[in-house]
Amino acid sequence: MATQDDIFILEKKLLEKQDKLDKEKEKLDEAVVDIKEKKEEYLNKLQAIAGLTTEEAKQSLFKEVEEAEVQHVARIIKQKEEEAKLTADKKVQEILMDSMRHGALNYIAEYTVSVVKIEDEDIKGRIIGKEGRNIRAFEKATGVDIDLDEEGIIRLSSFDQVRREVARRALEKLLKDTRVQPFRIEEIVDQTKAEVEQVMLEEGQKLAFDAGVFNLPTELLVILGRFKFRTSYGQNLVVHTLEETKIGVHIAQEIGADVNTVRLGCLFHDIGKVVEGDGSHVKLGVELLKRFNIPEAIINCVAEHHEDKPFSSVESVIVHIADSISGARPGARYEDFNEYAKRLEEMENIAKRYDGVEDAYAFEAGRELRVIINPGKLDDASTIVLSRKIQEEVSRALAVPGEVKVTAIREFRSVYPESTS
Repeated sequence: MATQDDIFILEKKLLEKQDKLDKEKEKLDEAVVDIKEKKEEYLNKLQAIAGLTTEEAKQSLFKEVEEAEVQHVARIIKQKEEEAKLTADKKVQEILMDSMRHGALNYIAEYTVSVVKIEDEDIKGRIIGKEGRNIRAFEKATGVDIDLDEEGIIRLSSFDQVRREVARRALEKLLKDTRVQPFRIEEIVDQTKAEVEQVMLEEGQKLAFDAGVFNLPTELLVILGRFKFRTSYGQNLVVHTLEETKIGVHIAQEIGADVNTVRLGCLFHDIGKVVEGDGSHVKLGVELLKRFNIPEAIINCVAEHHEDKPFSSVESVIVHIADSISGARPGARYEDFNEYAKRLEEMENIAKRYDGVEDAYAFEAGRELRVIINPGKLDDASTIVLSRKIQEEVSRALAVPGEVKVTAIREFRSVYPESTS
C-alpha cells in the first residue's frame, strides 16, 4: 500500500512533466508563428520578384497546365485524323455498296411503245371513217397522232405518255365496238380518262406506300401515279424512284442524316417530269411542291439533285448521289447508241444552219447545246433572239427528254500588237 510520501513524490513528477510539456508547446507555437511569418515574407518576396498576386500566380499555373493538355489533345486529334484518312475511302465504299445492295430491285428495264396490234387491215378503214371523220375525232379527243402506215399495227404518237395510255386503251375498246362514230369515240375516250385517272391514283398510293410515305394529298398521289406511264431511256420512273429511295434512305441511316427529308426528296425528285409546263423538270417539280406547302428542306433536295443550285444540306447531296447510282448503274437505262449519236449530231446541225453561227456542240446527253457566235455578224440582242429560235426548233424537231438549254457564246477579242510568229 502506497504511503503518503510515495503519493507526494508521484505528484511532483507529474507536475514536472506537465511543466515540461507546457514549455514544449510554447516553443511549438512560437515555431508555427515564425513559419507563418516567414511564409508571408517569402510570398511577398515572390510577388515582388514576379510582379504577380497570389490569384494571378494561380491563373498562370492553370494556363501552363492547360497549354500542356491542349498540345496533348492536339496530338491525339492529329493521330485520329491520320487514321481516318486511311480508312475513310474504304468506309465510303462500304456504305455505298451496302446502300446499292439494299436498293437494287429485280426488274428489267421497260421499253414501252404505244402500239396497238390488229389482225385485219380492214379495221383501219373503220378507224379512219368516212372522209376521215373518225380519225380526226379520235385525235382531237385524245391529243395524240395516229399512224396507220405500218402493216399489222396502229402506232400512237404523243409527248404526253398519259395521253398515249388513254388513247391506247380507248382504241382497244373501239376495235371491239362496231359503232365507231365521232360521238361514240368521245364517249369512250371520256370513260377511259376516268379509268386511267383511277389507275393513276392507285399507282400513286402504291408508290407512296412502297416508299414508306403516308398521308399525302390525293391530287399529289394522282400525279405520282403518272410515274407508271413515264420512262427515261427505258427505265420506268416508278422503279427508278423506289430504287433511289431505298439507296438514299440507307445512306442517310448510315451517316446519321435526316431520313425523312431524304425519303421525301427521293420520292419527289423527278415529279416535274410528269407535270405539264415550260421549263426543266427540276423547275416544274419545285413549283408544284411549293403549291402543296412541302417543307423547304425537301424542296431544296429536288431543286439541287442535278446540281442546278449549290447543295444546301447533306440530305440534298444524298438525294443527288442516290439518283446518280440508280440512273447510272449498268443495265438501268438503255438507248441505241447510233440513234443517240444521230440525235446529238442533228442538234448541232440545226444550230449551224443559222446565219452567224460558227460552230455548235451538244453536251449533257443532249440537254445542253452550246453555240459559238460570230461577233462580226450578230450583236448581243440578235444573239439572244437566235438562242430562242434554236431552242424552239430543237425542241420541236427532236424528241429530247426534258428541256434543252441553249448557251450562245459571243466573244470579241482585240489583240495588239498581233503576233507575227
